[in-house]
Amino acid sequence: MKVLFVINPKSGRQPVANLESQIADAAAQSGFEYQVHLMEASNEEQRISRLIKTYRPEIVAGAGGDGTINLLARILKHTPVKLLILPIGSANGMARELQLGNHIDALLQLISSGKTIAIDLLQVNGHICIHLADVGLNARIVKRFELDTRRGLLTYARHLFREVFLLKTYKFIIRSNDLESLHKAVSLTFANASRYGTGAVINPIGRINDGKFELVIVKPFPKIYLFAIAWKMFRGTLQTSDYVKVISCSEAHIISSRKTTLQIDGEVIGKVKRISVEILPQALQVIVPPESL
Repeated sequence: MKVLFVINPKSGRQPVANLESQIADAAAQSGFEYQVHLMEASNEEQRISRLIKTYRPEIVAGAGGDGTINLLARILKHTPVKLLILPIGSANGMARELQLGNHIDALLQLISSGKTIAIDLLQVNGHICIHLADVGLNARIVKRFELDTRRGLLTYARHLFREVFLLKTYKFIIRSNDLESLHKAVSLTFANASRYGTGAVINPIGRINDGKFELVIVKPFPKIYLFAIAWKMFRGTLQTSDYVKVISCSEAHIISSRKTTLQIDGEVIGKVKRISVEILPQALQVIVPPESL
């Protein structure tokens, strides 16, 4: 069995040398052949695509955060090549969604002992989304987060509180399920998955392999309710809030009253006014623990 390891050294939760040592030990124990590729160029999607064609691995293991996994999903979608996620980034929402944990040695054992499932992807304005995309409040926080040299939950929380005092309300025309509706909202999330990398559950009914995604609409709310809404997110009961509406669909078209920042899997795409979202059912083969999902 051939495994291609794609490592993003900028993800930086542990030294690359340590990770390469763990890979070598796992290969010696399980008997798989492997090659390591370090992401260091601006044209990594093309470089990795060419490497996959020449090396022909059965598994591609991505070591990084959600941005790294998104890049690999773009390459591997609709192919039989399996993806193994090694979460070493600052945002590991997809790894959390798949209940992978963060013990690299245990995850490397999944090369021989894991099971493969087919998960859905989203296409948002032509961009692949593995996890969550949104406009409004969270997208602006992500934009602030990108410009900050600090990482982690505390940094995210700091930007959250700054943005809450600058809350902007948008009007969205949403066409989905053959219906058109108008909504006032501070945030609109396109959720393939259920939770952010912080553990906050934005989409309690979300499943990554059900052929649907959810539009999670957070309506304007008094600032005094921020902690109540945050509490419901971490309890996984956000859908019970009077300020939240969830719509399940397979395709949606949105027009915003004004341009707003769009983020996909933690990467800012830019400001948009029109958004088209569609599900790509069972588009990606992913390795998970035998007891997962």
